[in-house]
Amino acid sequence: MNECKPQITYPCPWVYKVIGRDRNLIEAAVAEILSGQAYRAVPSKSSKSGTYHCLNVETTVENETDRVAFYDRLRRHPAVVMVL
Repeated sequence: MNECKPQITYPCPWVYKVIGRDRNLIEAAVAEILSGQAYRAVPSKSSKSGTYHCLNVETTVENETDRVAFYDRLRRHPAVVMVL
């Protein structure tokens, strides 16, 4: 099996779906991690019970290292349950 890696031309816009239990804490986590970086966070869907909330976070990534670093920092934050 040949593993194909997508070709991404940097810099480019990138969207992270950030999911957590408290929308305010998720927004604070994004502001902390993307501090100094221009971004836009738009509330997305919440679970029917209101237990989980999602933010679509769009920013421009300059290279693969930055893209992966933002992802890793977001997913390790205690307010974040999952990042897609």
